[in-house]
Amino acid sequence: MVTTDAYSRRRSMPRPGGMAGAIFVNAALVVAAIYFLLPIVWVLIAATKSPSQLYSSFGLWFSDAPQAWQNLVNLFTQDNGAFSVWIINSVLYSGGGALVATVIATAAGYAFAKYEFRGKEALFWTILGGVLVPATVIALPLYFLLNSVQLTGSYWSVLLPSMVSPFGVYLARIHASGSVPDEVIEAARIDGAGDLRIFGAIATRMMTPAIVTVFLFQFVTIWNNYLLPLVMLSDTKRFPITLGLTLWNSQIQRDPAFTSLVVTGSAVSVILLVVLMVSLQRFWKADLTAGASKG
Repeated sequence: MVTTDAYSRRRSMPRPGGMAGAIFVNAALVVAAIYFLLPIVWVLIAATKSPSQLYSSFGLWFSDAPQAWQNLVNLFTQDNGAFSVWIINSVLYSGGGALVATVIATAAGYAFAKYEFRGKEALFWTILGGVLVPATVIALPLYFLLNSVQLTGSYWSVLLPSMVSPFGVYLARIHASGSVPDEVIEAARIDGAGDLRIFGAIATRMMTPAIVTVFLFQFVTIWNNYLLPLVMLSDTKRFPITLGLTLWNSQIQRDPAFTSLVVTGSAVSVILLVVLMVSLQRFWKADLTAGASKG
């Protein structure tokens, strides 16, 4: 039996490689933070410069005559406000697709975690196998499939494939297994609650962190998706931001002014994602089931 004094001495003893390990981990985190934040800092600073200043000034510092407001005005007035339309399209694709995908993934993950049925594991691993399939492999079959029902070129051609999240099903199952106790479900059934009510009123509240995570992952994935809209859409009025900025980027050789438009549009896109992440961050909190079951 270990006494309290012995335990305290063991805790106070320096662990082998403790200081060196901490320094290494912190250094690795700093390097990773710089790696991911540096492009964002560059694009935000570049969005305040004119096309000539982009090449004549230091990339990570502001120019002597910043023109952020003028760049924004040019961005939202170019091509009769095409960028505003692209933002609305991106919000529609990302918000609608992520919302439906989250509902489906949450329900499926909960069912896999809390119900027993024939072929459950085989079906689950088949769904999870979708994570390993590259988007480039299924892009052409999706095009032929949607073209057979005359949906290519429409909003549905981007929305429908975005409503599926195999990784979301996996994450929801893992979280439901750990955060929704069987005792709570049994108690709700004894009180007369049906399965749909238990899922909608109890389980979803306990799975809030996972639901928000699935929504954010799917939203960002759809927002940054380039290949699917490229294959499915031909009308520029239905383009998302990624495809629209690529269209402008192809015109830089003809008109260098499009450089500022592309950079400023990228900065606005990043800011919108950051605002979404920050606004939903409060939902990542301690598990709501703490103390819900007797343990």
